[in-house]
Amino acid sequence: MRFHFTASNKPMAQQRLAELVTAYGQNPLDGCDAIVALGGDGKMLKTLKSSVDVDRPVYGMNCGTVGFLMNNFHQHDLITCIKNAEKTIIHPLAMTATTIDGKVHNAHGINEVSISRESYQAVKCAISIDGIERLPEMVGDGLIIATPAGSTAYNLSAHGPIIPLGSEVLAMTPVSAFRPRRWRGAILPQSSEVHLTMIEPEFRPASAAADGTEIRDVCEVVIKMDNSISYTILSDPGQGLAERAMQEQFLF
Repeated sequence: MRFHFTASNKPMAQQRLAELVTAYGQNPLDGCDAIVALGGDGKMLKTLKSSVDVDRPVYGMNCGTVGFLMNNFHQHDLITCIKNAEKTIIHPLAMTATTIDGKVHNAHGINEVSISRESYQAVKCAISIDGIERLPEMVGDGLIIATPAGSTAYNLSAHGPIIPLGSEVLAMTPVSAFRPRRWRGAILPQSSEVHLTMIEPEFRPASAAADGTEIRDVCEVVIKMDNSISYTILSDPGQGLAERAMQEQFLF
């Protein structure tokens, strides 16, 4: 089995990278059977996005801080682990963000797309879904649209729901909503197109982020699932993303 190894810049990840390359060799992305990512969830997200054109499964091993998408570190039995791994196929959200100067930016978010305030002023935006205005004004620190795979990340820290993998829904979760005061968000069909229109964007500057890609000073953001892109994540048996999401709901 041929591997392509990639690692974050953290010393532990770099050390593990050297050990694995010595043991198994290093192959190019388009000449490997699987990609092995060493680091935390941030490294996994970057690896998935950068390898989408070669269509290879990614097996992550935790050498970072947050490792929800990662497996424990294996060196001596790596081939067996990957041969026995469970496959999970996920799709990202596509974000189209227009800034106040009229420029249009596109990005993909595997976990979520979010908007956040840039200053002491709260974000104020109107929310439309599939062309129908559902909320004429939301005021708060921000708003998150999360995939099932990303529902245990930023969405969960904002008290959003954990969504089981395979559920064809998205979580819409406000961040510190001031108005509507008791609004706790919504569950949307995965086919939904969400249109966010900033109100007073010059006075209330807001940024939009698709995972780690941030666009500042936005006035409009359109979000929808992009089923044309697929990522394959490999997990140790009994520790697939669906099982981890289930476990997360019973942690205290």
